[in-house]
Amino acid sequence: MTEAINPSVPPSGAGCVECEATGGWWFHLRRCAACGHVGCCDSSPSGHATAHAKAAGHPLITSFEPGEDWFWDNDTEQFYDGPRLADPQEHPLDQSTPGPAGRVPADWQRHLR
Repeated sequence: MTEAINPSVPPSGAGCVECEATGGWWFHLRRCAACGHVGCCDSSPSGHATAHAKAAGHPLITSFEPGEDWFWDNDTEQFYDGPRLADPQEHPLDQSTPGPAGRVPADWQRHLR
């Protein structure tokens, strides 16, 4: 499974790539262990992290949330222990969760999947 992890690739940014491009928002962020793509979690309105994993054939994602260091294998639907990836390990601490600030609707809990 280590071929699905590239520890030298930094994350693609501080937020979900697709949500940033479309003005969307996210609940939690996930990072592709192979290419660094940052996408929103499956509970977010759009679920971009899993969509990326499936489309790119990159099964392993890791949390991009402060204090979390787990990996998830989308193929086996199991947690996985992996190496430390290139920094940063998490989104900026001043970034709201859900985020980004200013785009999260007041009734955001109703929009979770």
